[in-house]
Amino acid sequence: MSEVASIKEQTLLQRVLASQAFWVAVALAILVAFMTALEPSFGTVDNAANITRNFAPFGIMALGMTVVIITGGIDLSVGSIMGLVAIVAGLFLTWEYPWYVAFAMGLLTGLACGAVNGFFIAYLNMPSFVVTLGMLSIARSLAVVFSGNQMLYKFGPDAPIVKAIGQAKWPIQTPGDSIPDWIPQLSSHFWVMIVLALWVGYMFNFKAWGRHLFAIGGNENAARLTGVPVDWIKFQAYVFSAFTAAVASLLLLGYNGSAINAMGQGYELRVIAATVIGGANLMGGAGTAFGAIVGAAFLEVIRNALLMAGIDSNWQGAFVGAFIILAVLLGMQSGGKSLIAATLEKILPGKHR
Repeated sequence: MSEVASIKEQTLLQRVLASQAFWVAVALAILVAFMTALEPSFGTVDNAANITRNFAPFGIMALGMTVVIITGGIDLSVGSIMGLVAIVAGLFLTWEYPWYVAFAMGLLTGLACGAVNGFFIAYLNMPSFVVTLGMLSIARSLAVVFSGNQMLYKFGPDAPIVKAIGQAKWPIQTPGDSIPDWIPQLSSHFWVMIVLALWVGYMFNFKAWGRHLFAIGGNENAARLTGVPVDWIKFQAYVFSAFTAAVASLLLLGYNGSAINAMGQGYELRVIAATVIGGANLMGGAGTAFGAIVGAAFLEVIRNALLMAGIDSNWQGAFVGAFIILAVLLGMQSGGKSLIAATLEKILPGKHR
């Protein structure tokens, strides 16, 4: 009861300052300002558009990963699901089916992978690490077999539509229009990510589904005793994670204009990193849609900054690993609170009766 009372007594400022996602956003803003001052080309409109396009697929998948991690699970298969979805959709385009049929088959393939993950994890109580690691191998192998280990690029009559979906930008700027030049043309990937983030944020904050996810991650046994359909909610979490991987895959398929079975290889690490850096707790029970997006943006700005600074891109993995460790450290519990919250409580103590 004392913990609940202390949470209620926190001011809005204290709750914001205790949020890991807030501090990551602050660090992101400082990094952007520093790099713009150091390297003027970093702050250009074209580079801003490039950064947002590059991190958007990771942001989309990080939303699905956040849902899974909130329940206390993990999904290692998202990168391989991307590859399989791209190949399936690419094959139907190669066979000259309409683009919407190809996309639908790609989405169904992704949902099927998520359903397999969810069934074994939720209903057979297998560890999520084991099941999704197995799916990582299965999906990648199927992508290689289905594609004949070849790139698919002859997409038939609907190829222009597919490319338009993946390469679309908004707002569209033309000479003489009223749109200021300093506004970047943001990709379709970015706008899809924003729509999904708003929907996930709404579900987390205002719908029973979101409350059930957090209840499962907080204490699964207690959630069962209170009537939460734990198995069904966990099943849905893995299906949603696969859905976001499929959406990101189809957008990249259109942007690249081709499908390769290696699409998404290694993406799972970066997606998990973005989710954890954004404040999701690997033990479950914590995570936000905003954190998923800002974590993905932070990693892409780091990558872009390293390239702009002329630093060997091979260092990127070292930075990602260091930030994962730091993010987990900041989220570790100290007396029932995260280290950030515990530290700020000492600096800005709440009222005591």
